[in-house]
Amino acid sequence: MKKSILYLLCILPGALLAQIKVVKDTIAMDGDSVVVTATRSERKLSNVTVPVTIVNAKQIQQTGSLRLTDILKEQPGLTMTSGFGAGVQLQGLNPDYTIILINGEPLVGRTAGVLDLNRIALGNVKKIEIVKGPSSSLYGSEAMAGVINIITDASSKIPLQASLRYGTYDTKDASVNTALTSKQFFYQGYYNYYATDGYSIRPNSASRVTTPIERFNINQQFKYNISNTTNLVVGGRYTDEQIKSDISVTNGGTTIHSNGKEHNTDYNLSASLNHRFSNTVKTSFRSYLTEYNSIQNLLTLSGAPYTDVLNHLFKRIENQTDWVVGKSLTAIIGGGAVWEGVKSSRYDSEKVRKSNSIQYGFTQLEWTPNAKFIIIGGIRFDQNAAFASAWSPKGSLLYKINKANKLKLSVGQGFKAPDFRQLYLDFTNAAAGGYSVFGTAQAQKVIGTLNDLGQIGVLYDNFYQLKVLQPEYSTGIHLSWDYEPTNKTFISIQAFRNDIRNLIQVQQVGAYVTGAQIYSYLNIGRAFTTGIEIEAKQQLADGLFVSGGYQYVKTGDKDQIAQIKAGTVYTRDANGLSKRLSLSEYVGLPNNSKHKFQLKLNYYHANGFFVNIRALYRSKWAVNNTNGNEVYDNGDSFASGYISLHTSIGKDFKNGFSVQGGCDNISNYIDALNLPNLPGRTFFGTIKYQILNKK
Repeated sequence: MKKSILYLLCILPGALLAQIKVVKDTIAMDGDSVVVTATRSERKLSNVTVPVTIVNAKQIQQTGSLRLTDILKEQPGLTMTSGFGAGVQLQGLNPDYTIILINGEPLVGRTAGVLDLNRIALGNVKKIEIVKGPSSSLYGSEAMAGVINIITDASSKIPLQASLRYGTYDTKDASVNTALTSKQFFYQGYYNYYATDGYSIRPNSASRVTTPIERFNINQQFKYNISNTTNLVVGGRYTDEQIKSDISVTNGGTTIHSNGKEHNTDYNLSASLNHRFSNTVKTSFRSYLTEYNSIQNLLTLSGAPYTDVLNHLFKRIENQTDWVVGKSLTAIIGGGAVWEGVKSSRYDSEKVRKSNSIQYGFTQLEWTPNAKFIIIGGIRFDQNAAFASAWSPKGSLLYKINKANKLKLSVGQGFKAPDFRQLYLDFTNAAAGGYSVFGTAQAQKVIGTLNDLGQIGVLYDNFYQLKVLQPEYSTGIHLSWDYEPTNKTFISIQAFRNDIRNLIQVQQVGAYVTGAQIYSYLNIGRAFTTGIEIEAKQQLADGLFVSGGYQYVKTGDKDQIAQIKAGTVYTRDANGLSKRLSLSEYVGLPNNSKHKFQLKLNYYHANGFFVNIRALYRSKWAVNNTNGNEVYDNGDSFASGYISLHTSIGKDFKNGFSVQGGCDNISNYIDALNLPNLPGRTFFGTIKYQILNKK
């Protein structure tokens, strides 16, 4: 901790800027008209060359969303996953391929590759920018699928805002947002307390149980105007989460009951300095430090203890310079360094930190030859101490056919280096049937030793294929057509394709004599995700809007498809007899639904009254390979498709008060095994008061 503070203080003079840049950008933004995430610089949404979805504060407030997962699950093309907390799946790729940012800085603390988005409160969020498609040319590893940037409100429009909410499961939420400003100084503080009797939040839970959760969030931002051309911003965020667990996990026909506590803390400190040399040149220096700690202590009813400890420390310094070369050309150049380390009881020792460092540089050119064309090209180089270097190029263009029609095309390469978990995991879960997962750095050695001791019942062929993991690489293509004939109608049709080399997947490589599974990680070779997305919005009358979104996605492993075509893959028929698997029975990669659909009806009156109803549909998805052929097909285990309905109604009064009530999951759909994050029918009521700055 002392080293971390010293690190921040040492680089403060030269690295205190990027967050100021973000804060400055968010203050300058007029609603949703300006986007930062897509190009790492201010751009009007109408001039962005890649697909971007923006969720503004008004949408968040009127849906009654409290946590980040609440609002993301209602966005077209996004799917929430339920393993080890709530993660987000984008364009058919798992949560560890989407980088999550807060004010441009990354979140850390993934469990099994998933960042639990429930830990992010929304009370002070100005908007959320969602960029789809490979973004490694700007953001490096973990941006293969895209970027989600949560931008907090750093304005002085509301000097005081307070809200109280109560709902089903004895859910309580209280938040206070304050802002103080002068000519040179600005302060913004956000405080949030959340508690609920809760529900199961762990995967494979055999039944819905009470899981009390208590969270406390603090977010602070300080801005100082050194001069008319230089700003200094220091920010801090802290989250404390405590969970009481009562878990029943079924594995291999055996149900294990356990209970205990989980304590998670997450803090970050950022400092940034922004200087504008002229109207055409500005530069940013940024420093960032974040640490995530998680401790889980369980006791099974048989008396066997289970302890899980994780500490993830991340540090970064970065510089970015923007240069308007001429009327038609803009250049961005930047670089930085990252140091991160992890200590975990899931590795060989929780006292030894596994560490890695990365140095990187990036550049981007934007050319606007005329009023109809915008062309952007960029490339990034990452020197990873643990792996070979990676180049990530990307090109995109926007063609404005006419006032109503636009075409966008982007082609880019993304990459993801193997993470600490995939390399060093040495984990046996006594609370879930005694299964084990071993990172590839020691899998063969550890499993070989267990085999010599007579503890291994069977080793599959893929055990002998275990080797040093290679970074994953993807090539993504995204084509979209936007049609906006009037300010009341909008239609967007998007087609995408992601081809991934060296896709890393966890696979069962053997079993103990007890039958408990043994897993490790393999590069499975060549995989793909492809599909279409359709978004539409229509104003039906004054204040009345209807909107919807649909996604069709197809995924697969190209090597498995080749084996199926060659007739070398077998499955079992309804009578349990072996038969060759046909290509029509192949379902692709697990945890993917082919069809997703959202339909929303919103009404807002000038007197402050609003009401909405939202319907979300997700088709079935494969969850477990049950026929032992290592290929997901129609004979495996699936989660059922479902529809969930949500509604909210409220009134904003002129004196600063507002009230809101609503019901989520009206149909009371529950799938405790596959959707532990989806509670049953929940009601809520909120009262809020705010003082507006009349200046």
